[in-house]
Amino acid sequence: MRAREPASTDLFRVDDRLSEEERLVRRAVARFVDERFLPLVPRHFRDGTFPLALVPELAALGLLGMRLEGYGCAGASAIAYGAAMQELERGDSGLRSFVTVQGALCMFPIHAFGSPEQRERFLPAMARGEVVGCFGLTEPDAGSDPASLRTRAVRAGGGWRLEGTKAWITNGSAAHLAVVWARTGDDPRSIRGFLVERGTPGLSARDVTGKLALRASITSELHLDGVLVPDANVLPGTEGLGLKAPLACLDEARYGIAWGAVGSALACLESARAYARERIQFGRPIGAFQLVQEKLVEVWTGIVQAQLVALRLGELADAGQVTPAQVSMAKRANVRMARDAARTCREILGANGVVDDYPPMRHMANLEAVYTYEGTHDIHTLALGRELTGLNAFA
Repeated sequence: MRAREPASTDLFRVDDRLSEEERLVRRAVARFVDERFLPLVPRHFRDGTFPLALVPELAALGLLGMRLEGYGCAGASAIAYGAAMQELERGDSGLRSFVTVQGALCMFPIHAFGSPEQRERFLPAMARGEVVGCFGLTEPDAGSDPASLRTRAVRAGGGWRLEGTKAWITNGSAAHLAVVWARTGDDPRSIRGFLVERGTPGLSARDVTGKLALRASITSELHLDGVLVPDANVLPGTEGLGLKAPLACLDEARYGIAWGAVGSALACLESARAYARERIQFGRPIGAFQLVQEKLVEVWTGIVQAQLVALRLGELADAGQVTPAQVSMAKRANVRMARDAARTCREILGANGVVDDYPPMRHMANLEAVYTYEGTHDIHTLALGRELTGLNAFA
């Protein structure tokens, strides 16, 4: 059977809507993923490790804190940032997670809520990849309900003493700096941000073992046992904001996830399409059968729809008009699409789909975690339900 040249997955030519600079960013990150990361990821996924040796290269590409202005950061557009996250997650969710945590969850709060001295001290080194950060909000008993967090900060001399435990912390044991959220009183508005540096007495990290998802990523528990944080390391702009401050950070992260999920789905589709064109059964490529074509088309359709959602979200972000509800919908819809796409592409690969010579099963496992973190699918459903109806299902 003679096959025609396959179409681009970018059916609605989203790439045409990017500026030349934004396309250059996407291509540079794509080249890094193809040449430097993809040859390494099977081993790291098997071993449950992250390739920290690549961090200086991520920094050289301007990916760390790339949306921030000044302090050695790239000051890129939201669309350029999103396109970069798409390419990183085409490699692996763990790679995109590292960059998201560093920029959106650690550098962003210092930039937005930190003092001039804190910005000058930490942000340039973080942009260079010399200081790795982590974000400590989630706790063993406070996940979807962060207002119930138990980590306490009490006055102690010229600073604060922190007691508590943080769970599911990306980059935890590798971090030089932890952005820790703790309550200074009983009111949720008393929650404030603290910069806890590696080596501070009482701070320890223990890696989570036995993960079946995000294996090429570091996930830890942080323990704060009488950790003394000086006033100079308290984020002054978080006073009185309560959860508004950490939730603003999470919106930054969810924005990148909405783009990144498209990259995961694209990796799965390209793998399944190539396999379907080459795998011969019953005397013809399996891609010539209607059942397989239907599966591929459903995946492709979902990707195209998600690309358009991500693009519009980026346009709104660059215009300063993006809302938390828009970010929630994009994260919820695009991650669900990618999760379904990975499963369908694994089916097309048959038995070969369960070995790591092919990426769908790895992405499928990762997306189970992405479906859950930065707000579970169900929590985003309720947040959007509240937005639509004006009625609060959480209370």
